[in-house]
Amino acid sequence: MAATLQGKRIAFLAADGVEEVEYVQPREAVENAGATVELVSLKPGSIQSFNHLDQSKTYDVDVTADKADAAGYDALVLPGGVANPDFLRSDPDAVRFVKAFFEAGKPVGVICHGPWTLIEADVVRGRKITSWPSLRTDLTNAGATWVDEECVTDGNLTSSRNPDDLPAFCAQITKSFATS
Repeated sequence: MAATLQGKRIAFLAADGVEEVEYVQPREAVENAGATVELVSLKPGSIQSFNHLDQSKTYDVDVTADKADAAGYDALVLPGGVANPDFLRSDPDAVRFVKAFFEAGKPVGVICHGPWTLIEADVVRGRKITSWPSLRTDLTNAGATWVDEECVTDGNLTSSRNPDDLPAFCAQITKSFATS
């Protein structure tokens, strides 16, 4: 039986520069399982996604990080892209929002460069995690154990390396979010 997310509210935290496929595919996966999704970002309006280094579509923001409350969500997804997590980790409200999910023990999914925001929130220490390979040193220096695996789940945190890992990532976050 497929995991159901009926009645679950999932936040996707993203900013300009988000890797489109890492936003769209996980969002479709959790929506297809019955979840309600909201895009949380740094400013109202819309965000600009990218397909690698090329601009792609824009996506409407539902709520800004300064107004978002983790208590109102069941889980969080942090897509990658290089610029997106760099903008997020520089924003105190976005970092607060992420940290609140970990303090509450709620499930979090992160892919590619997304762990930069987790490092800033100081929530990776003692955890096993994967990411885009260039984050290995950053994650290790922040106290995490970095591994080169398709999809890793450590407690409430699920991580993947890149768009090639999306099928495994989407399946695992849907499963993890359903059992929380």
